[in-house]
Amino acid sequence: MDQTEQNKLKALVGQEAVKYVQDGMIVGLGTGSTVRYMVDALGKRVNEEHLNIVGVTTSTRTTKQAESLGITIKDLDEVDHIDLVIDGADEISDDFQGIKGGGGALLWEKIVADASDKCMWIVDQSKMVHQLGAFPLPVEVIPFGSSHVFAKMEKFGFKPSWRMDGDEQYLTDQKNYIIDLHLGQINDPAKLYEKLIHIVGVVEVGLFLNRVNDVIIGTNNGPVVKHAR
Repeated sequence: MDQTEQNKLKALVGQEAVKYVQDGMIVGLGTGSTVRYMVDALGKRVNEEHLNIVGVTTSTRTTKQAESLGITIKDLDEVDHIDLVIDGADEISDDFQGIKGGGGALLWEKIVADASDKCMWIVDQSKMVHQLGAFPLPVEVIPFGSSHVFAKMEKFGFKPSWRMDGDEQYLTDQKNYIIDLHLGQINDPAKLYEKLIHIVGVVEVGLFLNRVNDVIIGTNNGPVVKHAR
């Protein structure tokens, strides 16, 4: 699939997703290229239909975009719940487990998802896979002692690499580093998550397990909605 076709599918699922946003909702707004199209579509609805909604974002990038479109944004600690979070994903397996964090926002994305009543992922069809692992698994780590965390992951055979931003190590909005694990395939995501999250210095892992309610998939025949749970 070429980039133009992929962007078309991303725009379609973004437009489909905002149909689920209702007046008065508190909506979690994810991060990533697909979400950008969704936020554009949501901003259009807010301005044309005068929707009274509040957005809670998962990155400073999404905050800037949403505010530029006239969407009211509040911090997570300013709201008591989120009705619906709409976010992208880097891979979704047949059993609706996911890898997220390609955009570097996995910690905030997971915190917002955990505070949400419902979780919706929007992806183009290339993100649907039988088994997770082809996409490098992001792991967010604190900078202090991070080289030791990296070495431990090497010892485990996880084939780690530092996420880079030019010549510098990539910094998340929380000022942490990201280590990407090149696993090829993940046979037991839950077991892997437990192993990684208990490494001291690891903040969060880009495995999003048993979290999504609905997935909207952009296909050449139009958006397809699948109910995960």
